[in-house]
Parts: sequence; structure tokens; C-alpha cells
Amino acid sequence: MDMELFILNGYGQFVWPAFIFTFLSCFLLYLKTKKKFKKQEKRFFNEFKQLQNTEVNVAKKKGSPKEIWSGSSI
Repeated sequence: MDMELFILNGYGQFVWPAFIFTFLSCFLLYLKTKKKFKKQEKRFFNEFKQLQNTEVNVAKKKGSPKEIWSGSSI
């Protein structure tokens, strides 16, 4: 294989570290974002689960399903 591709006319010593730094930075940012997303997703589902349980209890107290969906009693 021709090494001229990697040398890049003498600029390879500047270009390749820049590529490595860029890809490494993007990968680390991706991992950090993924970790925070999972944490927020877990927190959201815990809160949503509590909200959903509350809505079910309110629906049971309110009455028949027709009253719940129509918004007014018949």
C-alpha cells in the first residue's frame, strides 16, 4: 500500500491527530449524552407512572366510561 496516503504530502502529522481528537471528542460527547438521556428517561418514566396511576384512580371515582370520554355526564 502506498504510504503517501497517510503522509498527506507532509501534513499527515497535523491532520491525523486532528481527526483523532475530533472523533474521540464526538464519541465521548455521545457517551455522556447517552448516559444523561438514560438517567432522564428513567426519571420521566417514574414520574409518568405515578401520574398514570393517579389518572386511573380519578377515572374510577368519576363514573362510567361514557362520562369519562365525553367530558360531560349524559
